[in-house]
Amino acid sequence: MATVTLDQAAELTRTGDLWLFRGVTPADHAIRLATNAPVNHVALALTVGDLPAMMWHAELGRRLLDLWTGTHHRGAQLHDLRAAVERWTGLRKQRVFLRQLQPESGRVEEDGALKAVARWNGTSFPSTGQLAWRWFSGRNGIPNPELPMALRTEVAFCAELAAVTLQSMGVLDDELPATWYDPGRFWSGDALPLQDGWGYGEEIEVTVT
Repeated sequence: MATVTLDQAAELTRTGDLWLFRGVTPADHAIRLATNAPVNHVALALTVGDLPAMMWHAELGRRLLDLWTGTHHRGAQLHDLRAAVERWTGLRKQRVFLRQLQPESGRVEEDGALKAVARWNGTSFPSTGQLAWRWFSGRNGIPNPELPMALRTEVAFCAELAAVTLQSMGVLDDELPATWYDPGRFWSGDALPLQDGWGYGEEIEVTVT
């Protein structure tokens, strides 16, 4: 597997690129076990003009500043990409991987991503509890009793957010509901139902020093 530094990855990444995280905590293991996935979190890169690269994802934490609203909150958030990766790899001890969208996204895709940010930013985790329950019920037969509701919600919501954003960009087919996705669906070992003409490269591990 190829590797790049965080600085290199931040320069390389473009709107629609996938950022995938694999942690070592019991909660991270529980998420991967419940979803049968090699990763426990998925996010998307957004690069707009000359602004620093940003990360669009959903998480339970609210320590980082949401660049869209200028506030701190839980749920769907737009972060400075470097700051988000440093937090996830530092405090949360996550490994991080980059998968690049092919071909490179353009203005149309960027506009679609920004529409999704405008639509979903600030959506909170409590309002998605029933969504998470439906997702686990539909995918696993019954909800996993070993996985707390907050974590069920986080794994469902981060993958849903990535899916609806890629659908808004015209990259991901919208035949399947966003609630069908989990973080592992965005790993190269699985097959994403992409629109014709789009693809993702293999994982590149991002090293943070």
